[in-house]
Amino acid sequence: MENGERMRLMKENPETRKATFAGGCFWCMVQPFEEMPGIIHVVSGYTGGEKENPTYREVCSETTGHYEAVQITYDPEKFPYEKLLELYWQQIDPTDPGGQFFDRGQSYTTAIFYHNEEQRIAAEESKQDLAKSGKFQKPIVTKILPAKEFYEAEDYHQQYYKKNPSHYQRYSIGSGRKAFTKQHWGEQQ
Repeated sequence: MENGERMRLMKENPETRKATFAGGCFWCMVQPFEEMPGIIHVVSGYTGGEKENPTYREVCSETTGHYEAVQITYDPEKFPYEKLLELYWQQIDPTDPGGQFFDRGQSYTTAIFYHNEEQRIAAEESKQDLAKSGKFQKPIVTKILPAKEFYEAEDYHQQYYKKNPSHYQRYSIGSGRKAFTKQHWGEQQ
């Protein structure tokens, strides 16, 4: 979706909301959300740390406290937050405290950043439901944290799956993410 179309949709529906999820490499977190009805915009970026306007290099150095994350602008009437949570769990290994797949370190760990109390409660309930489901043998370690300032990542990271489709596909397969999601969630990916 082009910027003009996004702005038009946000003006038409002032009830849009934001959701922020850290799920390892943000390249792999955009496409699954962006293709859903009611999703207006997905931005790759950094959140959760203390340094203002961090760069990719700084975040990867593990010195800023930031996570790689995506921030999603969505229409809750068309795609409720609870559905975003369901889709989020299907993109990650929620049992890995050291990163995601090939990517290791705090900046690649998982977290749900809630923007209000309603999101916090929904995230906690969703996490509990996943833990009770028996889908995973290890504990669910994904953190649920209050949203902090979100810094948009450098332009070359935005829409990476569209800009570099061959590399994106190789990375998604080579990192182990694609096989993991298929094993735990089936072909719906």
